[in-house]
Amino acid sequence: MKARGAVMTARLMLGKDTAAAVKADLDSEIEELKARGIMPRLDIIKVGDKPEDKAYENGARKRFEKLGISLEVTELPESVTEEEFEKTLAQLNEDPLIHGILVFRPLPDGLNEERIARLIAPEKDVDCFSPVNIAKVLTGESGERGFAPCTAEAAIEIGERNGIDFDGKDVTIIGRSMVVGRPLAMMLLQKNATVTTCHTHTRDLAGSCGSADVIIAAAGHAGLVTADMIKDGACVIDIGINVGPDGKLTGDVDFDAVSEKAGMITPVPGGVGGVTTSILARHVVLAAERLAE
Repeated sequence: MKARGAVMTARLMLGKDTAAAVKADLDSEIEELKARGIMPRLDIIKVGDKPEDKAYENGARKRFEKLGISLEVTELPESVTEEEFEKTLAQLNEDPLIHGILVFRPLPDGLNEERIARLIAPEKDVDCFSPVNIAKVLTGESGERGFAPCTAEAAIEIGERNGIDFDGKDVTIIGRSMVVGRPLAMMLLQKNATVTTCHTHTRDLAGSCGSADVIIAAAGHAGLVTADMIKDGACVIDIGINVGPDGKLTGDVDFDAVSEKAGMITPVPGGVGGVTTSILARHVVLAAERLAE
């Protein structure tokens, strides 16, 4: 099998396969909710019209249409005031027909993101924006009582659906953001993995990656992970999204070279990104079930 000119030995972990498996799990749950007169619904709040937000919105809309979940978008102007934003958020918090709320970040400088995070209803916060849900990730309660970040959960999902048992595995995460790296580390610790978290100040990144059974790249730096950094047969999960000079999307991994040495690898595009919206859908359905109780 060829991969962009390179001879591939790694098995591809495709997002579409995992997304299909998640959909199969959700179909019956959604039908049960609808039979009770409940239409699962997500409302996205976005400020302005950034291309990356539009791309995510389009992907989520396609996924939700296939599942039969309602998705609405509340678009606010770049000039929105803190008071106007908070009023909009309060209306969504109080609307019983809305089960999930997703705030596109980062927010403009004029809005207090930390304050807004504290105001979003935790039971509707389906992408772990609220500090309440962040705390539940830290304590291992997110699966039963809260919501983990969708991208972090998607990385674990695609790994497990492809036969990876994280129990006892040495896992190196590259990236320490609150959106992916830090919560992902805590979630993997709950699965009994031995986790090393690397970042821009890590002195020996190659050394930290070289002994890892699983490498998860989430640094936002194209081509950061090279073939000489991984051991033979390692699993490589690429979360990075970068736009190359040619306008094409690339990950944080040198895909051509690493795919010759890794045991399994996710492509970009076509990997974790395609699973994230499926996890978002799962969270909306779970929120609808919890709110119905």
